[in-house]
Amino acid sequence: MAALEVDGVRIFLAIADLRSFTRAAEALGTTQGAISVKLKRLEDRLGQRLIERTPRQVRLSMQGEIFQQPAREFLAAHDRAMASLTAPRRRFRLGIGGHVMGPGIPALLARLKALDPGLAVEVELGNARDLLDAFEAGALDAIILRSDDDRREGVPLGEERFGWFASPNFDYSAGEALKVAISSPSCAIRDVAARLLDRAAIPWEEVFTGGTAAIAAALSAGLAIAPFPYRLAPSDVIDRGEAFGLPVLPVLSLVLHSSLSDPRTRETLRAISAAFHDHRQPG
Repeated sequence: MAALEVDGVRIFLAIADLRSFTRAAEALGTTQGAISVKLKRLEDRLGQRLIERTPRQVRLSMQGEIFQQPAREFLAAHDRAMASLTAPRRRFRLGIGGHVMGPGIPALLARLKALDPGLAVEVELGNARDLLDAFEAGALDAIILRSDDDRREGVPLGEERFGWFASPNFDYSAGEALKVAISSPSCAIRDVAARLLDRAAIPWEEVFTGGTAAIAAALSAGLAIAPFPYRLAPSDVIDRGEAFGLPVLPVLSLVLHSSLSDPRTRETLRAISAAFHDHRQPG
């Protein structure tokens, strides 16, 4: 199959639109002789006459009419490909709270990349206070936090439901000290859970402290129970709060804050929102 030359296709479309070799040559900044030669080369490659020219008019042949739309699509694809090499790469700096990060984040980043291949996504994980400071200083374009981390308005990404998660083999009897795995002091759910247990007069002891991934491992191992998000709970643990008579935990929200409002960024933010709507919910 003959390969198309971009210049020949561009000349054919200019003649098709202007119905004049003279005006097509002027529009392309060349001569009538040059466009005639390149058009003839294109027609020879295709084995078809595309333009019919008489002293009185220039018009498309039947084959030219058929070829016109595919030619436009071919030229548009070529121009997009060339533009992708010269357009400046866009940076999107996203901060994600440490207790928000979960197994869905890689899929989120892949979705952002597929949405805009020219987008360079930079991700920073950290505690809420540090991320808020960076966001306010302009070092981050957007941040994803839980609603207990910041009271300002943002785009809600969905509910963050909590349960008292533990292994099915975890043992507890009323009156005993409940063995609790609990997150770092910077996490507000830690204080809420402690107050609820104390208010319900349920004795408890802290037997494991760590970040989200470490607590998930401790739960799977049957070492403790923890106030933990449904969204992040390992598949081998269950909510045992009702079975053990533990207090109901509050429902928080995941919130997206962004300082950008251009159309391309709004598409990126919509992709983030869509990715977070698929939480694991209580059954």
